[in-house]
Amino acid sequence: MDGIYSVQRNSYIIRGGREMEPHFETLWDLFRSIPSLEVPGASVLDEFYRLNRKDPCYAKTRVIQNRGEALPTDGQLLLTPKAVKEIVDLVLTPEEKLQDVKINEVFDKEFFQSNFWLYWCTMFAFEPWASAMEMRRYLMRFIQHVGTLKNLSSLRFTKFNQYESLILPMVKFLKDHEVQFHQETTVDNLIVNRSGNDKLATKIEMTVASEPQSIELTPNDLVFVTNGSITESTTYGDNDHPAPIDHPLGASWQLWKNLAAQDSDFGHPEKFCEQIPNANWTMSATITFKNNDIVPFIEKVNKKDPHSGSIVTSGPTTIKNSNWLLGYSISRQPHFHQQKPNELIVWLYGLFSDKAGNYVKKPMPECTGIELCEEWLYHMGVPENDIPAMAKAATTIPAHMPYITSYFMPRALGDRPLVVPKHSKNLAFIGNFAETPRDTVFTTEYSVRTAMEAVYTLLDIDRGVPEVFASAFDVRLMMNAMYYLNDQKKLTELDLPLSQKLLVKEGLKKVKGTYIEELLKEYRLI
Repeated sequence: MDGIYSVQRNSYIIRGGREMEPHFETLWDLFRSIPSLEVPGASVLDEFYRLNRKDPCYAKTRVIQNRGEALPTDGQLLLTPKAVKEIVDLVLTPEEKLQDVKINEVFDKEFFQSNFWLYWCTMFAFEPWASAMEMRRYLMRFIQHVGTLKNLSSLRFTKFNQYESLILPMVKFLKDHEVQFHQETTVDNLIVNRSGNDKLATKIEMTVASEPQSIELTPNDLVFVTNGSITESTTYGDNDHPAPIDHPLGASWQLWKNLAAQDSDFGHPEKFCEQIPNANWTMSATITFKNNDIVPFIEKVNKKDPHSGSIVTSGPTTIKNSNWLLGYSISRQPHFHQQKPNELIVWLYGLFSDKAGNYVKKPMPECTGIELCEEWLYHMGVPENDIPAMAKAATTIPAHMPYITSYFMPRALGDRPLVVPKHSKNLAFIGNFAETPRDTVFTTEYSVRTAMEAVYTLLDIDRGVPEVFASAFDVRLMMNAMYYLNDQKKLTELDLPLSQKLLVKEGLKKVKGTYIEELLKEYRLI
């Protein structure tokens, strides 16, 4: 949950932003109990709901090309009947048959040429080599948002960066309830005793202020482990230096490896932190502009005043012909409490960091902050003569994140440990590398859901964890998705073989005068 002002770099840093939506059931269940730091007498959920009701997301521009031009087909998904069938086939395939299968092994080339894929991959950070199993979960979990991919109106964002708007209220709440936070502490290993079938955590081995220490555990001590981290080993650059690409494995990955070496039920971390493809998102950058030179270009492309206090891009604006598949996001300004009125913050990322840029002929990891800013200014349509001076006047912090897409690595059943492993008495795994059914990784919702499941299970709490939103089991949402997947065509307008057209015609005769016909009319399929 990112957002910090770095005194060392004299700049703001956001490695990424969190896209949220109305049906993050456990996230909102959690924050309804945490007081807002902004609004007296309100919860964080109250504040969040009122903000997004008053200032809803709606991207007037979702995709651009050719240095700031609108994409002529923006708003259309452009899926062929074959591609739609591939989506349906994937959804109908059980997870057991998708173990270690990649997305590009279940979709043909024409699917990847569609605007649907362009919207989907840039909104969720999928790559063609990513897990088909996770792609299936996303399709089922977010099928209700197919109609809003073109404008991002389904998304919700906090007032400030998520660290200030979500984490700080939670930290205050926990400290008020006497929860202790230990700084300068690295957990190196957790010793688990296996007696018969039972698994019991007996000792925590750690390093505190560079000194080795340990904590002996009793059966009454409960241990919750966040195994792995996509922001582990992040490095930073500045205007004049790229972010270093050499990095250690990282403490959270080493801890998981040490645990996995003790029991195969604790997962297989190497599937997520090793052999990550080069064609991959590894870089983001935070640009802080200190004058208004960029504002006319943002207003032209995104059709919003970035200093209005309203949400600007409502999520990512994608640059289709960028070699890096560059995207940028501009949140409500100010994005930080301490941000000055003249400052404007833009967040950049590129899904193909390994390619040379269009303006800066280097891969993203080799670029300084100024060069990353120059590449973005080029795509925004800034005259080339003005680009160097504008980039130099801004402060751009590159962030190299070697594991940022590790969640999406192709996986098999058992690669992620269960939230509470079988026969575990006092050990649970939480976070996006723990296994829970139906929900999707790379979300704040998944983090809260696994934590809630872990706590409720080990403490035997008699309260149900809110169910994952049942979007794929609601025929109304499925009909709505069918309408938009086919670019708002009626069933009789679909490009189908004659035999299938006759089947549709016959089927519509059979449902005439029934509730099914009413639903088909309501969702514009007839």
